[in-house]
Amino acid sequence: MAEPLIRAEGAAHSWDGTRWQFRDLDFAVAAGQVTAVLGANGCGKSTLLRVATGLRAPTRGRITVAGTAALVPQDFARAFPYRVIDMVLMGRARHIGLLRMPGRRDREAAMEALAVIGLAGKAAERFDALSGGQRQMVLIARAIAAEPAALFLDEPASALDLGNQDRVLRLVRVLADRGLAVVMTTHQPNHALAVADTALLMLPEGAVFGPCHEALTETRIEMLYGLPVRILDVKAADRGFRSVVPLYRG
Repeated sequence: MAEPLIRAEGAAHSWDGTRWQFRDLDFAVAAGQVTAVLGANGCGKSTLLRVATGLRAPTRGRITVAGTAALVPQDFARAFPYRVIDMVLMGRARHIGLLRMPGRRDREAAMEALAVIGLAGKAAERFDALSGGQRQMVLIARAIAAEPAALFLDEPASALDLGNQDRVLRLVRVLADRGLAVVMTTHQPNHALAVADTALLMLPEGAVFGPCHEALTETRIEMLYGLPVRILDVKAADRGFRSVVPLYRG
């Protein structure tokens, strides 16, 4: 593997020093790679991203990022009454500086980011007039307008219909192929199998990190979510892929 842009070494976080959200995490993500983080509600996936981006300090260990990092949080898709271009320009704050107006390079970077997500034609429209899927894509554009080396996405495809889930996942893969190191949290093993190179499974008895197709086994997924699953090899059109089928008991 190429030299990692993101590296966790014994990373741990606790709110009170006794109840651990996660501990002893070791993983690495290189440029061009996608790592999917999976785990049950409350296991610390969102906190992990906040620690990785410097918004919280680890209780012990460390997570380092070689270069700048950008975060798309899970709970930010509110419908603000701003133009799309203005939402994306917020991602340029570090480049613009305090109390300064965006310059030509800032607007170019914002439009380039919108072009990457396929919404350059929406630049002058109101953010709150977009669909939920489009708003999520704009928030990702806001993050990539910052020109980060590493991108952290907190459940980027949650609450989206199947078509928009696919669009977001394909964008995640495009961004990695453009050279970013990408970490995304998800509750969907199929999302990980679709785009991730590696997976970090935050199991109750300890984390597992490795190549996605090796780390995601039926036994481990059942341990994550308390639900039996089957992993099937599916052939469709000109490609084959693996799919996780939950065995609901309702």
